Amino acid sequence: MLKHLTAVELNWFVWAYTGADREQWEDEEAVSASDSASGLASAYREAIARANKVALACTDLDRPGARSLRETPPPSMRWVLVHMIEETARHAGHADILREQIDGSTGR
Repeated sequence: MLKHLTAVELNWFVWAYTGADREQWEDEEAVSASDSASGLASAYREAIARANKVALACTDLDRPGARSLRETPPPSMRWVLVHMIEETARHAGHADILREQIDGSTGR
């Protein structure tokens, strides 16, 4: 999940919104034996820091980015921010379901 969220942050903010001259990050790459929890968490924090810099540099939330990850016109920063809130929340919900299956504890 962290590997996916790292790529999605970078794809929307760096690749799509700023139009970085590079290939998209792979957002469906499986965790490998060489990946560690701390390494994945660190990469995610670094991706968030990069995304934050892009968002904070934006002076007009309605200005479209350079390109889109979808077959639509490039979205605005406002759209990207809301989309990433939804994306992250959705996966946090998935993680909570998995945790409930492991420890049997449910939230309120």
